[in-house]
Amino acid sequence: MEANKNQNSPQSNIPNPSRLTAQVLLFIRERLILDDDKATPEETSEYIRKGIEFKGPNVWILVFAIFIASVGLNMNSTAMVIGAMLISPLMGPIMGIGLGAGTFNFSLIKRSAINLGLMVAISVGTSALYFFLSPISDAQSELLSRTTPAIWDVIIALFGGLAGTVAGARKEKSNAVPAVAIATALMPPLCTAGYGLATAQWG
Repeated sequence: MEANKNQNSPQSNIPNPSRLTAQVLLFIRERLILDDDKATPEETSEYIRKGIEFKGPNVWILVFAIFIASVGLNMNSTAMVIGAMLISPLMGPIMGIGLGAGTFNFSLIKRSAINLGLMVAISVGTSALYFFLSPISDAQSELLSRTTPAIWDVIIALFGGLAGTVAGARKEKSNAVPAVAIATALMPPLCTAGYGLATAQWG
């Protein structure tokens, strides 16, 4: 009888602090774990390497994206600029440089950097051609906003890169990858550089 009283006493219903802590930590770990749907390193590497290539369709896609971004900046249309960011293949070589730096693969860094340089040159040249031919020569607010970078742009790029890393390592690619392309896009600044080149505004 005495044993039953002890089992049914209010103190017996109080959870063990160490057990409660373990349950809380397990709950947090299950929410933060990255192993679910994780791609193998080979799959992730192959996915990034495919985006590095800059030939054939990627060249035309970049040119079309630059024209769309340039028109968007010229017409002060945010929607058109965002659309161009989604189309642009510029993020591929950037991720390739990150992969090469993380794996100490200097040949991959070199190849990615060369392709990125080609993309930048084509982007600036294409946008300069558009703005040179465009009848609208005034700089709109969408364009001018790309001439004053701030520390917030660096912070956005940092966390955008982290989000892209996590999303790129999944088997099923989520909408985070195109969202990162929007958040950290080089397209508008390159178009702005093309505008300055076309209108001889070196500043």
